[in-house]
Amino acid sequence: QVQLVESGGGLVQPGGSLRLSCEVSGLPFDIRPMGWYRQAPGNERELVATLTGGGRIKYGESVKGRFTLSRDNAKNTVYLQMNSLKPGDTAVYYCNAEDHRDGTVYDFWGQGTQVTVSS
Repeated sequence: QVQLVESGGGLVQPGGSLRLSCEVSGLPFDIRPMGWYRQAPGNERELVATLTGGGRIKYGESVKGRFTLSRDNAKNTVYLQMNSLKPGDTAVYYCNAEDHRDGTVYDFWGQGTQVTVSS
């Protein structure tokens, strides 16, 4: 009943761009997509970009200035525009969504979409 549909991953050359999308649905819940995390082989999952309290956006230090997070509330979809991609950006990118109810936060995750930056 909860679904996070991710798209936009793929292979791109260094300096190129990709746009990831994550559409979230789940009628029994008040679910909102919040942002993206990524995990490279052998590494821990790290923050890429996420919406925080007050509508602010927090970016991982390594992507700040290159990636832009946005959300279309009507479509319940979050986007990650990735520019000036580097080989170090290669990872599986996971969409994160939250359901806030009764003071409790429930986290949901997409299955992951592969981003590979290589010449």
